[in-house]
Amino acid sequence: MRSQWTIENRLHFARGTTFAEDALKVRTGHGPENMATLCSIAINRLRAAGHANIAAGHREMSYEPFLNSVEE
Repeated sequence: MRSQWTIENRLHFARGTTFAEDALKVRTGHGPENMATLCSIAINRLRAAGHANIAAGHREMSYEPFLNSVEE
């Protein structure tokens, strides 16, 4: 039972709050599935980069998303 809540808290809650998944206007075709996949990829990339707080990581990345590639 607890493992289900872990999944809910780590993925679904982050997608619903940080990316406002419920407020998306995409409702037809493969759009909803594609948006859910993109949100999951973004969350996984933020976690891989060491961000424990997805909202804070999202804000940090949105300020200067291409900083490393511009400096090279």
